[in-house]
Amino acid sequence: MSRSLQQWFRQNGWTPFPFQESVWDAVGAGDSGLLHATTGAGKTLAVWGGILDAADADDAGTHKVAPLSVLWITPMRALAADTLRALSAPMAALRPDWTIGLRTGDTPSAERARQDRRLPTVLVTTPESVSLLLSRANAQSLLRHVHTVVVDEWHEMLGNKRGVQVQLALARLARWRTPGGGDAQADSAGDIAIGATPALRIWGLSATLGNLDAARDVLLHAIPAARRRIVQGHTPKVITIDTLIPHPIERFPWAGHLGTRLVEPVAREIDGARSALLFTNTRAQSELWYQALLAARPDWAGVIALHHGSLDASVRRWVEEGLREGTLKAVVCTSSLDLGVDFSPVERVFQVGSPKGVARLLQRAGRSGHAPGRPSRVTLVPTHALELIEAVAARNAALSGHIESRTPPEKPLDVLVQHLVTLALGGGFDAGGPLLHELQQAWSYRNLDRATLDWTIAFVEHGGDALRGYPTYHRIARGDDGHYHAPRADLARRHRANIGTIVADAAMRIEWVSGGRIGTIEESFVSRLRPGDTFTFAGRTVTLVRIKEMTAYVRRADSARGAIPQWQGGRMPLSSELADAMLDVLAAVGDRHPIPADASADAGDDADRDAPELRAVMPLLMLQRDWSALPRPDALLVETVKTREGWHHFCYPFAGRTAHIGLAALCAWRAAKRGPLTLSLSVNDYGFELLGPTRLDWDALIAEGLFAEAGLEQDILDSLNASELAARRFREIARISGLIFQSHPGEQRSARQLQASAGLFYQVFAKHEPDNRLLTQARDEVLLQELDVARLRQALQRINAGRIITTTPPRPTPFAFPLMIARLRERISTEQLHERVQRMLKTLERAADLRRPHA
Repeated sequence: MSRSLQQWFRQNGWTPFPFQESVWDAVGAGDSGLLHATTGAGKTLAVWGGILDAADADDAGTHKVAPLSVLWITPMRALAADTLRALSAPMAALRPDWTIGLRTGDTPSAERARQDRRLPTVLVTTPESVSLLLSRANAQSLLRHVHTVVVDEWHEMLGNKRGVQVQLALARLARWRTPGGGDAQADSAGDIAIGATPALRIWGLSATLGNLDAARDVLLHAIPAARRRIVQGHTPKVITIDTLIPHPIERFPWAGHLGTRLVEPVAREIDGARSALLFTNTRAQSELWYQALLAARPDWAGVIALHHGSLDASVRRWVEEGLREGTLKAVVCTSSLDLGVDFSPVERVFQVGSPKGVARLLQRAGRSGHAPGRPSRVTLVPTHALELIEAVAARNAALSGHIESRTPPEKPLDVLVQHLVTLALGGGFDAGGPLLHELQQAWSYRNLDRATLDWTIAFVEHGGDALRGYPTYHRIARGDDGHYHAPRADLARRHRANIGTIVADAAMRIEWVSGGRIGTIEESFVSRLRPGDTFTFAGRTVTLVRIKEMTAYVRRADSARGAIPQWQGGRMPLSSELADAMLDVLAAVGDRHPIPADASADAGDDADRDAPELRAVMPLLMLQRDWSALPRPDALLVETVKTREGWHHFCYPFAGRTAHIGLAALCAWRAAKRGPLTLSLSVNDYGFELLGPTRLDWDALIAEGLFAEAGLEQDILDSLNASELAARRFREIARISGLIFQSHPGEQRSARQLQASAGLFYQVFAKHEPDNRLLTQARDEVLLQELDVARLRQALQRINAGRIITTTPPRPTPFAFPLMIARLRERISTEQLHERVQRMLKTLERAADLRRPHA
């Protein structure tokens, strides 16, 4: 550590942590690494201090400041702005000759123009903006001075295609820093002295990861193994995870209805805090809770706010600034404020509903007490009674360090297609051996073979066999110099306007009729509205006036109530770690409270030894035990119940919603092979329901291979109309690979147009080019992502290794009830559902009271 860095720390009254000094030494030695430490422990200063400390060596002793020497990549716009602020102060003290800038989708055009004239020394940016830089014709000369790349919140991108996009960018930058690594054309045309350039340094930052070694190797695949490091930041951090327990607790829960019943208790908790964040899992839920809190505390108008990704950038910036300055009492938000943003005034964090994962819970907890040594606290706000069990499981898993791993995508060709067009625009590329080697430096393409690369280049060059006659899909052309370039300016503009791997429902702008933009909303919601309908957005109730092209014009509504927009992607599956922890909790309860020999004995006498959440939910658990059994990790519970609807069969594998979709369809498909059979399906995170007119013979079905792993993938695809699933999945692949475009420069296309276009391509390929590798990718992604076949297979392995408990309860049990309601929710309106549920509850509660007088 240099004297200047030591002095700067002393001036601020700080003493560096050992892990920070380890990172400084590693950066100074030219090593790359992954830094893993708790939120608020000082990760940013660790890596940034090392970069500033090594600046003299990086400038080769000349002290001449080169443009764009450091790239700091973040996954979110809010985090990018906060990072810029965090980096600026130490840079001003230690390297005042450096400049720093920000480039994201929110960056104003004037700032972009200034950067185009001269890039700053340090650029804080996003994966998409890095790809845009790589698509410039002078990309290599523009980026030749980049000696360090920092990837912040690496866990957020590791398991998705944005992470693959980062891998490819790093592989290109690393090649340019390798002696002789530039393309021949670029080397001969410029003054790029690659041979005298030190190797690229890459550092990743993460707070919540379960597979550290794998995460490091994915990020640093382009770095020699001897130069890869993992630094663990061990700093004292107290994390409190508690729960707001509703009263009374229903014995027959159904998802979602408890939510705002706890608004008043939440408001009382917020009263005692300087500032608080209230996390929800969906944008719709955030709108609902913001309105409910404002109704409960009208005097909070102006000091509570709403934050999610569909709000206009100016609104988001205002909220973020209010949190930093401590002028906002509370902010209701989504994952838009999940990551390492430093809001020091925040004292309390609330999580509405299940966090669905241990890592997400810890990440959100870290938004409070965001400083070394300060305690963090997160309070869970359940939306139904079974989430009280999840709360205990989440706390147990978090405190024992059972955090989810992330698995990167394997060789997604749609991302490779997009990247090849980017390379063609960015100075061109030679399809020879060096390109294959470069791409193999991206972990996801480490096994990329020559044949697959040649197919991908041919597809980009002329659209494959099916599209050969359409010039629009001839996106690269080979010149006389042997390099591939983009042949047309219009295709280049269209590609740059659609770079990225984030694919969502088409977004419509929302604007006031009188002028002024509010934000964006998914077209699928607005398309169901008629002029005069009201809905809630950005904390306001508005009335739709008209829709013109891709803009919805609204005015303030007279009514205070309106529909809550529904955004796609709101149903996150329960993680394996959290599901396993739940089963452990339930098994512990079952072992502690076996079925009593004397039916009149009070099985809950020793419940006070349990967590407060379990004490509250114990009547539900004892009823579940008495009527059927409690789910366990070493057994599959199967319940068969007869009602006027037919025969209900409930299974509880605890494999998460996504895997249960495939597992339910698989069981229905295999059961139907014994004879004609129609079954209705319902799933949630805990299990699934099969409803049919006749009783299933579980013993016979299991003996015939109901849960067999043999033929698993094909049976799942057959049972779920795989061609339709793959066609829908193909929309994302078509968008990323550039077959269809979210928008042309200056326009937007509707979701209906996008889906129709993708569907047409799917049909054309299926008919005329059935071996098209993008079709194979669509099928694979259906299995891996939409149906989570890996987790489904694990569930089958656990079922086959354990025992199966079959019961015949007199009525639907507490665990079965939410599955029945989930099925009804899809068929009837909200009003009808509420009435139906109330009638069912009265019947079940009366039966429960008669059955268990001691409860």
